[in-house]
Amino acid sequence: MDQPSGRSFMQVLCEKYSPENFPYRRGPGMGVHVPATPQGSPMKDRLNLPSVLVLNSCGITCAGDENEIAAFCAHVSELDLSDNKLEDWHEVSKIVSNVPHLEFLNLSSNPLSLSVLERSCAGSFAGVRKLVLNNSKASWETVHTLLQELPDLEELFLCLNDYKTVSCSPVCCQSLKLLHITDNNLQDWTEIRKLGIMFPSLDTLILANNNLTTIEESEDSLARLFPNLRSINLHKSGLHCWEDIDKLNSFPKLEEVKLLGIPLLQSYTTEERRKLLIARLPSITKLNGSIVADGEREDSERFFIRYYMEFPEEEVPFRYHELVTKYGKLEPLAVVDLRPQSSVKVEVHFQDKVEEMSIRLDQTVAELKKHLKTVVQLSTSNMLLFYLDQEAPFGPEEMKYSSRALHSYGIRDGDKIYVEPRMK
Repeated sequence: MDQPSGRSFMQVLCEKYSPENFPYRRGPGMGVHVPATPQGSPMKDRLNLPSVLVLNSCGITCAGDENEIAAFCAHVSELDLSDNKLEDWHEVSKIVSNVPHLEFLNLSSNPLSLSVLERSCAGSFAGVRKLVLNNSKASWETVHTLLQELPDLEELFLCLNDYKTVSCSPVCCQSLKLLHITDNNLQDWTEIRKLGIMFPSLDTLILANNNLTTIEESEDSLARLFPNLRSINLHKSGLHCWEDIDKLNSFPKLEEVKLLGIPLLQSYTTEERRKLLIARLPSITKLNGSIVADGEREDSERFFIRYYMEFPEEEVPFRYHELVTKYGKLEPLAVVDLRPQSSVKVEVHFQDKVEEMSIRLDQTVAELKKHLKTVVQLSTSNMLLFYLDQEAPFGPEEMKYSSRALHSYGIRDGDKIYVEPRMK
């Protein structure tokens, strides 16, 4: 059922966290007592307000009474207002300015692109450390205004905003550690490099589901652009060249890489993808969310050498020569046929005669007896068979079950089968 339009933040807050809808938690500091209010006020005698408020998809369009917000939300540190109908930054500012300890704010999927954020308004966001503006279609001008007023901002989420370009801020944001900017359309590296200029302290850059086609930057320049980058996510980008992967080694602190669903890797098996990536990225300790242990790294680097050893010299990557220096030139792995034998050569002993025969292992004991009839001149009903394994410690084993398959005995080349007449 659709929420009614035109609801205030304070109205929704009172409804959701009233004693009737949200059990009051006993104990010091767990609830908020509100003095008697004029008749007709939506406020309850008491509300149970946690420090994390989730008011998403509630049809909120405005703030409501600011004094009431201040009275109720002095202790609130996280506020989720995603998927509401807030389109005026002034109304958002009225809410945020009365939540003095707010550190996390989610404004995703609100139509805030319909209004301009003035700098005086953005000042109310000053204490926020984590800001989520996914699918808000916030302009870069709005983002820049916020960045200038949020000195402690550490995490910024700008997904699903239809960005095709990045506009550089006039001021660097030194505090930002994580930028989540997935599901946009940032195809050109010249746009990505602007993020490095704006956010020099960036630790984690999540670029998944952008159609970035190549990394057009020199190694020295990459190191200067992202000097503190520890983790990068390039899932479902458009990278199609190994040279782009090699350039990731230019980030001096890079430890974690995510690289699934890129055109470059489509023709490789899952095992080949992982091993070739690990071998090309010597500094990473985590790939696609999985830790790279020392043993896996060595296996991958040895695999890399063998993978490229038959390639023409002009197609061999530089990393191959580095690894040959480390491990030496390796021999190709021996090809081992692990399929079970279909036949074996055995010695058939009967009385004083010995005959070497080739027998099929897919046949049964009864079928073997039929095969031996002409050799030993005994009927199958008058024939006893004994199998002697060359390494058996307990002597011959009678082959007494007619329907048992020969392969189940583990017969090998050189083993012996003894035939004796049944005693009457």
